[in-house]
Amino acid sequence: MSHNSFGHLFRVTTFGESHGVALGAIVDGCPPGIALTEADIQGFLDKRKPGQSRFTTQRREADEVKILSGVFTRADGVQVTTGTPIALMIENTDQRSKDYGEIANKYRPGHADYVYDAKYGVRDYRGGGRSSARETAARVAAGAVARKIVPNVTIRGALVQIGPHRIDRSRFDWTEVEKNPLFCPDAVMAGQWADYLDGVRKAGSSIGAVVEVVAAGAPAGWGAPLYGKLDADLAAAMMSINAVKGVEIGDGFAAAELSGEENADEMRAGPSFLSNHAGGVLGGLSTGQPIVARFAVKPTSSILTPRRTIDRDGNETEIVTKGRHDPCVGIRAVPVGEAMMACVLADHFLRHRGQVGG
Repeated sequence: MSHNSFGHLFRVTTFGESHGVALGAIVDGCPPGIALTEADIQGFLDKRKPGQSRFTTQRREADEVKILSGVFTRADGVQVTTGTPIALMIENTDQRSKDYGEIANKYRPGHADYVYDAKYGVRDYRGGGRSSARETAARVAAGAVARKIVPNVTIRGALVQIGPHRIDRSRFDWTEVEKNPLFCPDAVMAGQWADYLDGVRKAGSSIGAVVEVVAAGAPAGWGAPLYGKLDADLAAAMMSINAVKGVEIGDGFAAAELSGEENADEMRAGPSFLSNHAGGVLGGLSTGQPIVARFAVKPTSSILTPRRTIDRDGNETEIVTKGRHDPCVGIRAVPVGEAMMACVLADHFLRHRGQVGG
């Protein structure tokens, strides 16, 4: 009874823990003949890896990926996929398990500590083990492979809210995302966020965020009614990311405030749409418009402020979490959201091709 895999024709299984020897992914279902090297994957991992700014955990991991199987170097020197499972491995090189010694028998409020212990009867307290956001490095590696399957689809992510502070949509600029360590598309807000996060970080606290992921270039028709809806799979994929507590497609919950006239994405010849309240998905099928998914990330539970909790014996106590932690885990969730979008779209492309061709 395994729950470490997702996808149908493009299927990803991740393995590893925060403080284990390594983590990685097995990617099954990738078509043969696609050029793939470690360099194709590394750039995306570099976007996610820790220690790149004062706003993320200072754990120093190179996050260098190794392709262990599923590729072959042809006579012309090009390394291509073989159609067999692709094994990707990322070694852990900067574990500091001693940082977690004081919480070995205590549960962090808001964390998965208690429920993992309740379910399995054993808990890897070192960085959260399998429940750690470190697992998402494997997803990013798999997402890089997925992008090779849908090369005509552009997938980009951005941070659009930190705490109560939202970007100004009139200043949204994708080129700004690569210019600041917060993946912020609003140059003015990026500076304000930096000041705000400095205060959060110095207080030993944490804050939540909202990530937006947009995929442009997918044609109309990907997805399947009723139980293979593209937006349903996207929601499940985003919801599976550590610390995510809410997902919306297109206008999402804001659609509840709209009238039928406002919400309807009118169509003209082409076909073209005059708006995209639906977020590029209708009836579970892509419309050909940009596919827009947004997810909310809660504050990380590892903070320096004393919190009331219980230990493994049920005794009431207090807990303070020391070590290296993200003051806003939503920042590094941006490339993770992109990867999950890529994996879902690659899977749906293969499913679409298998059913109707093309």
